[in-house]
Amino acid sequence: MRLTVWLLTLPVFTLSLPVFAQAPPPFRTPNAMATHMAQLMESTAVAVPDLLRASEPLRQQAEGTISSMQSTPRNAAFGYRLINEVRAYIALSEAYIVPGIPAVAEQQLVELRDELSRFQQRFETDLAAQAEASAAEAADPDNLHRYAEANAKIPPLGTLPRVVFLGDSITDGWRFGDYFSGRDFINRGISGQTTLQMLGRFLADVVGPHPKAVVVLGGTNDIARGIAPQAIEDNLTMIGDLARAHGIRPVFASLLPVNGEVDKARPTAVIRQVNKWLQDYCRREGFVYLDYFTALADTNGRLPADLSDDGLHPNAKGYRVMTPVALDAVNRALAAAVPPAAPVKKKLTLPLIK
Repeated sequence: MRLTVWLLTLPVFTLSLPVFAQAPPPFRTPNAMATHMAQLMESTAVAVPDLLRASEPLRQQAEGTISSMQSTPRNAAFGYRLINEVRAYIALSEAYIVPGIPAVAEQQLVELRDELSRFQQRFETDLAAQAEASAAEAADPDNLHRYAEANAKIPPLGTLPRVVFLGDSITDGWRFGDYFSGRDFINRGISGQTTLQMLGRFLADVVGPHPKAVVVLGGTNDIARGIAPQAIEDNLTMIGDLARAHGIRPVFASLLPVNGEVDKARPTAVIRQVNKWLQDYCRREGFVYLDYFTALADTNGRLPADLSDDGLHPNAKGYRVMTPVALDAVNRALAAAVPPAAPVKKKLTLPLIK
């Protein structure tokens, strides 16, 4: 599901848009299309006698609408307004198209109609995508079903041991094909998720694919939302219990260091606190601890600028540092037996997500 992100230059619409048939040439953004329509309106008016004066109010309105579209994010009303203003200009122009006018004026008017058609197609397609996304969010606010279709298409187990990576955006953005070739690794990261949300989809996204091991990386979003470390620890403990109850070897990854403004919402002291608990928890339960923090942090415990472009998410170089650390932890987990459950604990079960 790769979406065409075209709103980086025109924030009035939604953040992303599916590719559709008969699309305009590549790199044709709505911002460029709107600007082009304004230019065509002016050049046509100049070429047609009396149209310049008659169309001035419409052209000024259209220019103001384009400016509002750029400064007011996701306001569909301005898109509708621009479409109607250009339509009105075309209707007005046709009244001034008489025999003997420059051929360039007719050609530009044809081009304006075509550009309006393309702009309207993108606008309406994006509105439909926005409505679909809103409906999906309302039906599944925690994004528990994102991988439902992918889970249904997972191939049967082969000779390679299968490993699921459960996490948030740091896992979600990790292109496994580029870093883990020749391994049966499954990415089940979802951007923005907390440990509680990961727990809620554990049976569907981890137990369902029947892996030998699971790598869990979560907690940074909890910290950013003000969730207490104790709650993070409780959620991760339940994930560990579920993994063990289903015969899956758990690998718990430390939270990554951060840098810059990110540190305000995710204080390094709290990250270290959670990581210390994780390390002790894994030692106590016989689980594998995956120490990304030590591999990535500088001498001040911060994420170096050359390993991240935003102070939170690894860039390509950051993932290259993480890859061998992850592989080492996975190999250690696969070589070990599933730790037995403590006598005081009973097998945990959660209803499968349907």
